[in-house]
Amino acid sequence: MSLDSDKLPLSGLRVVEVSSFVASPLCGLTLAQLGAEVIRVDPLGGAADHTRLPTTGNGTSIYWTGLNRGKQSVACDMRSPEGQRVIQRLITAPGDGGGILVTNAGGREWLGHDVLERIRADVITLEILGRRDGTPGVDYTVNAAVGFPFLTGPAGNPEPVNHTLPAWDIACGFYAAFALTAAVLHRTKTGAGTQITLPLENIALSLAGTLGYLTEIQVNGSERPRTGNHVYGTYGTDFVAADGSRFMIVALTPRHFRGLVAATGTTAAVEALESALGADFTQDADRFRYRDLLTALFADWFAQHTADRITSALRECGVLHERYRTFTETFASPDVQDNPLFAELDQAGVGNYLAAGTAALFDNRHLRCGAAPKLGQDTTHALTRVTGLPESEIAEMVESGILGRDARE
Repeated sequence: MSLDSDKLPLSGLRVVEVSSFVASPLCGLTLAQLGAEVIRVDPLGGAADHTRLPTTGNGTSIYWTGLNRGKQSVACDMRSPEGQRVIQRLITAPGDGGGILVTNAGGREWLGHDVLERIRADVITLEILGRRDGTPGVDYTVNAAVGFPFLTGPAGNPEPVNHTLPAWDIACGFYAAFALTAAVLHRTKTGAGTQITLPLENIALSLAGTLGYLTEIQVNGSERPRTGNHVYGTYGTDFVAADGSRFMIVALTPRHFRGLVAATGTTAAVEALESALGADFTQDADRFRYRDLLTALFADWFAQHTADRITSALRECGVLHERYRTFTETFASPDVQDNPLFAELDQAGVGNYLAAGTAALFDNRHLRCGAAPKLGQDTTHALTRVTGLPESEIAEMVESGILGRDARE
């Protein structure tokens, strides 16, 4: 880690995570990177995401290990009453920093806030749901129900196009970490616990409203059009260079637009177009309205120059731009190779690779956590230390198949 563990922002906080897939594990990872002790509880053999693609040649999930770095792992038969009682005891164990549950395993009464509150009055629970009525939902189904797939993809395409980034899962994971931290601060001030319910559906709907997608329907009675690679409401689109490279250009301000005009040598043509149309290209609305005509003027300059020449000219004129890259190209670039955000991590089953720390810098440092655990590697150690259960009792549950065998080496 970048700082001594006892000096990290969330040092002393203990979170039990019963989760799978993206949002809930991302919440736990975020807390772990900030110094919280996060104990992930999985069913024997692993949850549904334990072997999710992509995997290494030996079958280790790159996805699972990436989301579960810095955590401890307890494996338990959560269908058995004995296993449920052990996990309840782990969640509600005494201590100022404990008594916290993060889960997306809905519908389990024994993990309900009311049940846990009877054991520990100041317990904090955060349950991530799919839909607000408790029915299942994941990022891709929630996204389909909100409307974004009808804005994604080429203009004029009548079919929905899915976005490959699980944006709602990501937003939900970070929002969950924020909400839980707020509840911890509230408990510190008042001594009271909190029940937090966070539907993934609400994340998507809230942001769709905040960013105006739902508001413009109410106010203007119209729906936003599909614009392909054009940036809605201002001037921004992609161009192809002479060598086949493709660039994304964004002119958010009049200064950016003037820079683009200067770089492409189209000042006279743009002024003539502006005059003929009675337009004002200092205004976002006019740059967006006449985007196709403007793009036609600029495209020829891009088509005549190589990527290096384009990059140099756009940088000199202060134009927001970037060449499209594959993940392979991004990894090989200084943005990864020379970026202190990344540091080498030795992950069992995966090997050495560059893993990201916190995106934010704390006192000019990125905070980091260790590798992901092997499934169940901390079962005996964590339960003995946190719950106070004697090792002999834990050993009996291991032998009877209620708890997984401690896989630590």
